Amino acid sequence: GEWLGLELTDGKGVHDGNVMGVPYFECPAGKGVFAEPARLTGSSAAPARAGAPTAVAGMTPEGAEVETLPSREKSADGSIRLGQQVIWKGKQGVVRYIGEVRFAAGEWIGVEMHEANGVHDGTVLGVPYFKCSSAKGIFAKQEQLQNALTMA
Repeated sequence: GEWLGLELTDGKGVHDGNVMGVPYFECPAGKGVFAEPARLTGSSAAPARAGAPTAVAGMTPEGAEVETLPSREKSADGSIRLGQQVIWKGKQGVVRYIGEVRFAAGEWIGVEMHEANGVHDGTVLGVPYFKCSSAKGIFAKQEQLQNALTMA
């Protein structure tokens, strides 16, 4: 479907227009989001010129409760479970989501990193998969993760 890249003037975004290493548009870090046109409400703004960020106030009200998508309890082969401690690129985190995603094919693992070395808050392209602090969430394929307990 169609997605709009937005620069938020109020509230909190999750990226700078780059998602999973792909540059879609430019805006300050933590101000960018993607949303489906049907999910937008509020004041209308003049369309931006091609390549320029568009500001939409009040997209994600501060403190708003967002329901996340349901997760599987374990990966398809059973080797990764929700709540499991894992290592991604040498950094430790905890598994918060397992399942299909709308941004790519196949099974993906959502991880909340212990430190702010992630890229989102559990929401990717406007879809809330899990909740964590800004810049602590990542998605990875199973083969990119290691069990933290076996690394000790």
